[in-house]
Amino acid sequence: MKRTAVSAHRGALSVAYGMMRNVTGRLMLLDTASLYFRAYFGVPESVRAPDGTPVNAVRGLLDFVDRLVKDHRPDRLVACMDADWRPHWRVELIPSYKAHRVVAEHAAGPDQEEVPDTLSPQVPVIEAVLDAIGIARVGVAEYEADDVIGTFTARAGGPVDIVTGDRDLYQLVDDARGVRVLYPLKGVGTLQVTDEAVLREKYGVDGRGYADLALLRGDPSDGLPGVPGIGEKTAAKLLAEFGDLAGILAAVDDPRAKLTPSQRRRLDVARPYLAVAPKVVRVADDVPLPDVDTALPGAPRDPAAVESLAARWGLGGSLQRLLTTLAG
Repeated sequence: MKRTAVSAHRGALSVAYGMMRNVTGRLMLLDTASLYFRAYFGVPESVRAPDGTPVNAVRGLLDFVDRLVKDHRPDRLVACMDADWRPHWRVELIPSYKAHRVVAEHAAGPDQEEVPDTLSPQVPVIEAVLDAIGIARVGVAEYEADDVIGTFTARAGGPVDIVTGDRDLYQLVDDARGVRVLYPLKGVGTLQVTDEAVLREKYGVDGRGYADLALLRGDPSDGLPGVPGIGEKTAAKLLAEFGDLAGILAAVDDPRAKLTPSQRRRLDVARPYLAVAPKVVRVADDVPLPDVDTALPGAPRDPAAVESLAARWGLGGSLQRLLTTLAG
């Protein structure tokens, strides 16, 4: 396997910053990399362009979007991108953040993420197809897609559906604002509609509490150490007892608080980590978003480009089905 980087901050993203347009109606936010990785591993690599190039991630993602629009009928849609998959400001706070995903031979230079050989070349094709169709595609320098999603969610004037295979975004779930996460269990045909009831049943917290739960227990997939000896169940119990991270730390300083000696000791030792972890784990909600039209397109923005891309990459029924759905 050749190891290379996926950069998603191209072309149409160099737009003047401002407020997003079309801010009413149901907004669907795609964690695009999460979805095209799932498409890549879920669709056989035998799905290829006329020249033999694998396009399984491209066609799989188009099928995903088609199914999502059919099933959930959003008024607005944004494909959110990782312009920076491992922002330096997060690494400065916790050096282990996603460190295990960095391509070893490039460790001395800009961080590059290990990506399968045959997926990396498909990402520019995905970007070009989304742009030609007219689906808003947004990534912002020095931020991850999660942060873009967090900012769109904070500014939304209506309900929001976040489509992601990343549980980190559970922290944005908010019943009062109509924010939920659609988490793929198998493709996108089977989605877990995650609201506060689901979070309380599975984790014992609501959306606001999920980030504190995550930073306390840690997350090896993101290189977050957590507090040694404080697992998910203990973290949930502490949050239920003391409300939030600030309440837990206040309890550490209160000899009357109901903490075991080992919990008190472990949390006290972990103070340096707990001082910086919230900024790393919580998604940003103040990203400078570009001024983009988020309305679901009824017709392709660039029909000639769509036709050319369809022929060049053999996108066939996947692209046509999505265009028909959008037109309907």
